[in-house]
Amino acid sequence: MRTTRVLAACGAALMMIGGAAPLAVADAVPEADLAYHGAASIAAGRVGVRFTPRNHGPSAVSDASVRLRWSEPLADGQTLPGGCARAGERDVVCRVGALSADGLGKQISLRVGLRGTPSEVLLEIDTVWNGGAVDRNRDNDRQRVLVLDSGDEYYF
Repeated sequence: MRTTRVLAACGAALMMIGGAAPLAVADAVPEADLAYHGAASIAAGRVGVRFTPRNHGPSAVSDASVRLRWSEPLADGQTLPGGCARAGERDVVCRVGALSADGLGKQISLRVGLRGTPSEVLLEIDTVWNGGAVDRNRDNDRQRVLVLDSGDEYYF
């Protein structure tokens, strides 16, 4: 009986010291599952990309942004849609905006020129910012698609 009381007291003390606080903090962080699905094509060094962001939830996201990275350098003098900005030699970052839980965002479409005319390009898409939410399924917000210079669309 005395051993049981000692163990119970130790367990209660541990909960007060460190057990309860991490649970409260973990519960306070929203969880969202962002995903991007769309298509890409390339012809004569011009890459077209369109995709729709989605939040599978369970929490809404106040703001999000996505990075598109090409395996080939972008040509100088890109004209990008509003909300998108060049972020390096091969990168463009686009604002996704707020996403409700289990909601779709607005489709993002852009066309960029590459230096030269490669026969293929690897496009990588991933979340840069998700409003501070935890995303436990990073597989669907990280896309990689090999796009061949055939004029065909490659879906992701």
